[in-house]
Amino acid sequence: MSIQYSISLPDPALARGSEPSVSFSAHGADAFAEQLQAALGDPAWFQRWRLLQADPDEIDPALGITDASARVSGQQNDLRIDLEASTTLPGDILRHRMQILAGHHWELRNVR
Repeated sequence: MSIQYSISLPDPALARGSEPSVSFSAHGADAFAEQLQAALGDPAWFQRWRLLQADPDEIDPALGITDASARVSGQQNDLRIDLEASTTLPGDILRHRMQILAGHHWELRNVR
């Protein structure tokens, strides 16, 4: 069963994680949506992040679950970007991915 996550990027220019190679680099709602969808559905994205860690073998493999059917759409709303993600991934995995992608510059608005 899919979960709908409503995510807001209040200042998209600041929505960058600490590691550029796995962080948002997008400009525009569609590009942010595409990058989040890849982080949720592509195992290669997680592997890139894992290999950047001090001890990759110590990373819990459960953090690497993906959902190939995850879908994300984005919409510009004034200066803010709103993302709607539909996925079977649990909230803790979504929050972990968003932390990597956007640092602290995002808000989880609603979960359905």
